[in-house]
Amino acid sequence: MTRDRGDLDLNLRSGPQLREYRAIYRRIIGDRPRNILDWGCGHGHAAHALQEAGLEVTALEYSPTLEEGARLRLPYFPDVEALHTRDPVRLPFPDRSFDAALSLGVLEHVPDPERSLDEIRRVLRPGGRFYLYKLPNRFSYLEKIAKVAGLSYHGERPDDTLWTVSTMRAALERHSFAIEMARRSNMLPLTLPGRVAARLAPLIWTLNVALARLPVLNLVATNVEAVARLRSAAG
Repeated sequence: MTRDRGDLDLNLRSGPQLREYRAIYRRIIGDRPRNILDWGCGHGHAAHALQEAGLEVTALEYSPTLEEGARLRLPYFPDVEALHTRDPVRLPFPDRSFDAALSLGVLEHVPDPERSLDEIRRVLRPGGRFYLYKLPNRFSYLEKIAKVAGLSYHGERPDDTLWTVSTMRAALERHSFAIEMARRSNMLPLTLPGRVAARLAPLIWTLNVALARLPVLNLVATNVEAVARLRSAAG
């Protein structure tokens, strides 16, 4: 998913946001998939981190203006060569190509989530894991503040979808996934600029995680996330 360059700079410089990314990558690395699809790789931060940990990573980016199948080094992480596709749904891989797939802020932006989940299921091997992070929570208080303040928010674009833990679970189960983890996450803003935010990153992240574990309060968390395994009976 392509984003504004300024947004990328902040995501790569913000101490609290980087801590979330590292927690996500530790979970994936700990599961040790043989190969993984970074679906909608964006600037390449995930692909870079997972490659550095020794995983075989295929970075895929939707780019309607590029030639189908183009392979380009990414400016932020030139060690990552991204494969580009012009098709917003169809994945350019054979069936059962991957042990794992990562959606890091992607599923909420695709034009047809159901068909995209069909494609993820198709390219995963039976028993493969789907890591699903940064889905916008329908009831997020931060998203509502952003909307009122005239800032960018999830739901402003025609293809944006908002989620809850229940709708996320149901969507994954419809596509033959067994849920291993499903939860709400992020009670505090993480993409914070400046040196103060950098110095306070450990405290902000620790408080953020603790607040997201509180029942009732976490109903208005920013995101929902899941790890799910493709059932072996899936065709």
